[in-house]
Amino acid sequence: MTWFVTHRAALAVTLLVATHAASAASPQAAPVASPPARSVPGLPASNAPAAPSAASPAVPATAADSNDSRIRIQLVSRDQVDVSSEVAAKIASLPFRDGDAFRAGQTLVTLDCSLFSAQLRKAQADADGARELLETNRKLQALRSIGDLEVQQAQAKQKSTAADVAYMQATVRKCSIAAPFDGRVSKRSAAPQQFAEPGKPLLTIVDTSHLELKMIVPSKWLGWLRTGHALSVQVDEVGKTYPAKVVRVGARVDPVTQTVDVTAALNGSAPELLPGMSGWATFAR
Repeated sequence: MTWFVTHRAALAVTLLVATHAASAASPQAAPVASPPARSVPGLPASNAPAAPSAASPAVPATAADSNDSRIRIQLVSRDQVDVSSEVAAKIASLPFRDGDAFRAGQTLVTLDCSLFSAQLRKAQADADGARELLETNRKLQALRSIGDLEVQQAQAKQKSTAADVAYMQATVRKCSIAAPFDGRVSKRSAAPQQFAEPGKPLLTIVDTSHLELKMIVPSKWLGWLRTGHALSVQVDEVGKTYPAKVVRVGARVDPVTQTVDVTAALNGSAPELLPGMSGWATFAR
């Protein structure tokens, strides 16, 4: 009986080993069970979005939105000037402050040029004396009382004093600075009674009546974008839309970003708009 039990167990082990070897030698691999589809709330399981592929290229971020003809813009002033003095003098008057509007030709800065005015009067007196001396020498030359050398020296003296007068007149004119265009004061950097140094900004003024629209567009737009192309501009700060047109297209394409600078101008005046505002431009295609 013991021998029968032992022989039966050995036979079972042999059959088990043979079955395992046959399974390993089979040419067809056992199918791998797929994980159950994950369902998205609110959608059927069959419509669940597929997982993103690792090979899918990333979409670069640009200034344009999903609409191919809509792009961000910024309003800039056509003219912006830092007003500074050309002479060293004390500021006598600086009537405009930040935000004040002015007209072309109005005086923006007045300097105390009493010293330069005195030098101008002295130069004019020297010029008058040199002119009278030249006239006298010419009369004496006609009477043959003096030679040509004295007349030539008097002429040189008269020209030198006339140049001094012209120089001082130009200096005195620089003591008053007038507005070159209609606009507003963006920043005041000085105050009356302060000493003005040559080249140091006193005021920053901007032309708010002529605004331009700056934008950066894809270079592929050059296939259809030309000077005079119509567009509409929606300004975020005021919530209004304005007609405009392209006035300049950049002369160079950025080789890295494949973009080009474009400048547009509003068709009419819009006094409510200010430099620095931004919005969206939509191009007619």
